[in-house]
Amino acid sequence: MADFPFDAVLFDCDGVLVDSEPITNRVLAQMLGELGWQISPEETLRVFVGKAVKDEAALIEANTGVAITQAWLEHFRERRNAALDRELVAIEGAASAVRSLHAKLDGRIAVASGADRRKVELQLTKAGILDCFDGRIFSGHETPRSKPYPDVYLAAAEALGVDPARCAIVEDTVTGATAGVAAGATVFGYSPGEVGHSDPDALRAVGVVHVFRNMEHLPALLSEWTHA
Repeated sequence: MADFPFDAVLFDCDGVLVDSEPITNRVLAQMLGELGWQISPEETLRVFVGKAVKDEAALIEANTGVAITQAWLEHFRERRNAALDRELVAIEGAASAVRSLHAKLDGRIAVASGADRRKVELQLTKAGILDCFDGRIFSGHETPRSKPYPDVYLAAAEALGVDPARCAIVEDTVTGATAGVAAGATVFGYSPGEVGHSDPDALRAVGVVHVFRNMEHLPALLSEWTHA
């Protein structure tokens, strides 16, 4: 739309579209405990939120003395996905926001996640919005570097044929917001005041331009945004 201030909207997935982080980090805490690292789900959230587990292999080995193998990672993903399939729900207001922006932008929206593709597709299916992102799902596992580097956001913008500077990015963690800012986009921070989401001050400190608490407000927020 000519009057919409952005050419595309790029979404993180975990913690922005679906409430997955408590589930994922509970499973991770259980499996780290089995390796000898007794860590609570709350502490696991603090340490790992916004990051790919595979990228934290050195940290896990330092705390367990166990080298993390591809087989262990695959087993973690299997247990995590089973829990997500049982328990996952969408972030309140996310589905309506996605469908509204999909309509406003003639489909120029994408998911750019640090998670593996299978997880992202599972979660979007559970949230009932997979159809809105058909052919526009980007995984940090498939780029040279994952978040906090900008690669996955740059890949999404390139695939949409949009200048990253004309993109709005929606993130809920410092790690993801750092990636969005590095891509040159305008980053909006979702921070509902719950465990697993970075707090507003931390998001602003890395360059987030506006922090909001209710996903239902996102379409109006973006529609009314005035670039400085």
